[in-house]
Amino acid sequence: MKKPTLKAENVEVLLQNRFVSVTDLKYDGVKHYYNVSRRAPKDIIALKSDEDFKELLPDAVTCMVIVRVRGGEPKLLMTKEFRYPTGQFLLSPPAGLMDPSDKDEPVPQIATAIREIREETGLALKDTDRVFIVSPFLFSTPGLTDECNAVVCAVADIEDESVFNSDGEESTEVIGDYTLLGKEDAMRILRQGRDDEGIFYSVYTYLELLYFISGLWEEQL
Repeated sequence: MKKPTLKAENVEVLLQNRFVSVTDLKYDGVKHYYNVSRRAPKDIIALKSDEDFKELLPDAVTCMVIVRVRGGEPKLLMTKEFRYPTGQFLLSPPAGLMDPSDKDEPVPQIATAIREIREETGLALKDTDRVFIVSPFLFSTPGLTDECNAVVCAVADIEDESVFNSDGEESTEVIGDYTLLGKEDAMRILRQGRDDEGIFYSVYTYLELLYFISGLWEEQL
């Protein structure tokens, strides 16, 4: 298979700020492809070598949090977070960007997950809880953007639901509520293709519902 030739000198920056860049990936002389990225134009994934590509770290981490209240039935913890591009509170897993300091940790994805779970849900994971990587790197919508996430699963035992809060919200984050889904709840929402208020959800919510229902996470315990 022959790739289109993408060169840094042919990339035109259309927009750049501290949150996002938009570039025109000019190639073959007359062709254009527009790319949206969280990365600076010089660091976009399209320009990485094959070797560097295989060593990439994700922009962010999506967290699958499974809790057992006093040893009860395992339940999937989800939030209702306002997602500005949709104008709605979406049924969502806790998630957040990888900090530069996380990249110096032995497992950056897990370092990010532990911090984000604490910030967005109030849950401080204990040494006795299980935390593991489900997927180290996933592209979200590679037809438009090189945005990428890891998926990390945390399985925790808690005394009660009073631990949950959004005191760690940052700047634009708006978390409206929390919900614990049993397997039947997750199956219902998966079949509906919407949450119980009729609102559509993201592909990462879909992935987590499937993974939770499948029981694959139990193989890591």
